[in-house]
Amino acid sequence: MLKDKTVFITGGSRGIGLAIAIRLAKEGANIIIAAKTADPHPKLPGTIHTAAAEIEAAGGKALPLQVDIRDEELVQAAVDEAVSTFGGIDILINNASAISLTPTLQTDMKRYDLMHHINTRGAFLTSKLCLPHLLKADNPHVLNLSPPLNMETRWFAPHVAYTMAKFGMSMCVLGMAGEFKKQGVAFNALWPRTTIATAAVQNLLGGDGLMQRSRTPEIMADAAYHILRRNSRECTGNFFVDEEVLKAEGVTDFAKYRVDTNLSDEELMPDFFL
Repeated sequence: MLKDKTVFITGGSRGIGLAIAIRLAKEGANIIIAAKTADPHPKLPGTIHTAAAEIEAAGGKALPLQVDIRDEELVQAAVDEAVSTFGGIDILINNASAISLTPTLQTDMKRYDLMHHINTRGAFLTSKLCLPHLLKADNPHVLNLSPPLNMETRWFAPHVAYTMAKFGMSMCVLGMAGEFKKQGVAFNALWPRTTIATAAVQNLLGGDGLMQRSRTPEIMADAAYHILRRNSRECTGNFFVDEEVLKAEGVTDFAKYRVDTNLSDEELMPDFFL
């Protein structure tokens, strides 16, 4: 069902974005990796070129493009090249994100701006520029990797700048799902039940200890796959959680997604937005 579909993914050179790209590549999709890392990073694995190699090894076609999604001209050029190469865009995954779990007095404005420009503005901009092509697609989907809109103090108080930036992505889902419902473009959000073993968790949140209590990015990739197969006219405006998506598909055993298979599901670290 996703064979020959063209998928534009922001920030997909590593982590969850790359896992989704590989999962969809196994179905024969064309994948545009629009990410910033073209040269190896001393602390972060992967580049757009290593991602492209993994995508093609999995059975898909890859177009690696170095893109800073804060730059409107670069995003437009990437969208144009994607359409020129593959003939259109069927799916957009707004995955690129910046994180700083800092309280107000410890959040410098440079970091605040980075989070809002990449997370909220980046998702809005990329959606806006992909929409002319999504509107022509047969079953168009936009999937933002952002949390459910729980407007409670506890989600904001510890790191209000980051929460605002991520909830901005979720508000794009809420608004655009309604705006484009009649045209049949689906806008949904996907968020993990537990922490996911990514470079951000390793380097910024909890190191090896938290990594061991996390699930692998593949659970998000499998959940995304099932969402993107659904009818875009019937499946829109949802704030999905990975585990719930898979349970609805009949999955009952989540052991294969645990980093430490000796732990039970109850011993894993819940994500802090749930």
